[in-house]
Amino acid sequence: MLMSRESALFDRGILLTTAENPSGQTAFAEVEKAPPTSEDEFVGLWKTYFLALIAQTFNSYDINSPKANELIALLEGAELVKPDGTPKKQILHFVMDYVKSWFRPAESVEAELRMDPLTGIPIVKPKITFTEPTTAERSNGFVAIDDLLLKADEALEAETLDVWILLDRLDVAFASEPELEANALRALFRVYRDIQALDHLKLKIFLRSDIWDAITRQGFREASHITRDLRITWSESALMQLVVQRLLQSNALAQHYSVDRDQVLASAQAQKALFYSVYPAQIDQGSKKPATFDWCLTRTKDGTGTNAPRELIHLLSETKNEQLSRFEIGQATPEGHAIFDRQAFKDALPQVSEVRLKQTLYAEHPALRSYLELLEGQKTRHNHASLARLWSVSEEQAQAVSEDLVRIGFFEARGEDYWVPFMYRHALSLVQGSAEEVGTVSSDDD
Repeated sequence: MLMSRESALFDRGILLTTAENPSGQTAFAEVEKAPPTSEDEFVGLWKTYFLALIAQTFNSYDINSPKANELIALLEGAELVKPDGTPKKQILHFVMDYVKSWFRPAESVEAELRMDPLTGIPIVKPKITFTEPTTAERSNGFVAIDDLLLKADEALEAETLDVWILLDRLDVAFASEPELEANALRALFRVYRDIQALDHLKLKIFLRSDIWDAITRQGFREASHITRDLRITWSESALMQLVVQRLLQSNALAQHYSVDRDQVLASAQAQKALFYSVYPAQIDQGSKKPATFDWCLTRTKDGTGTNAPRELIHLLSETKNEQLSRFEIGQATPEGHAIFDRQAFKDALPQVSEVRLKQTLYAEHPALRSYLELLEGQKTRHNHASLARLWSVSEEQAQAVSEDLVRIGFFEARGEDYWVPFMYRHALSLVQGSAEEVGTVSSDDD
């Protein structure tokens, strides 16, 4: 969204650069293959990578003030400036090699002395250091990484410009290695703290709240320095507007229902009216059964009570596919003005459940997969005793695992019992009801 407003932000003196690919393969794939061996090395990696992106941005926007040229010359001397358009994966590869040469001194860390081929005058190739260089080291061409960041900030001040470095998809970048992810993000926020002191360099970090909670759970001093943050939450009305916005991307649908896009989006009542023109009023009929939108929310809510747009959109997309299949095989036309049948929703739900379980929970929490798989075909409500029997562990161990499953949203804690949300039931073929060790309770659908 920000990159689509690049021109408007440029008019405000803001230059954008992304530290990760907005889509496709992550730029940080190389980091997983040979990760930094310490948090300090990760700090050096982040800072050097950001400087390489800043230099590329300066060249892209033809910023050639004396301060900018001095910075670029120093980075070019260290062979860290790459042509505009160089893939981020390649930039990161060069940065990693450079940082490793400092933190893993298998290679020399002395500044290189070369001769100018035209003049024969000695040229000192600068060596970026990640500690404060001594006077002798400075005279030999060493320069501190923080001095280069300060120089970049001064160059931007001279031009009355800011650079925003955008970081997103960090949950994808290090997903397969939780410890690597924690080290990378802790180092990133140390760098964030250091860059906060600069006026014209800004890191804009987009991070899932559950990942932030995970890295701060065991104590994280840098968290106290994050003084400007915004949590993006999705209320029921915001989710309704999101769905209606996507419906109105179809001009044919808007014409079919004779609605004006801007007028509908300006009114919550009009959004609800359009939704219930397109979709049936209820999925399960009955005076005590929920309306369709509420049914969708309960079926895509995790154990934390959170509705993420991804699962809601996936459910409605799969419902569309199921409805098209129903039309193709000659099923009855939906009732009234709706273009979707109730059964299409029910047929779509298993695919959403399967993807959420296998592509999210299994992928992001592999250590818990074996416990989840043992729940297949079991009841939807458990306690420590039933889980201990099922998992063949002590009740204390069952409690510890259950708390992890509550944290990731697989279980919803209800008193001393654990309830599996609707979203995961189809994928594990769960049977509604309580395990033998659980006392009599009211219906878990209440």
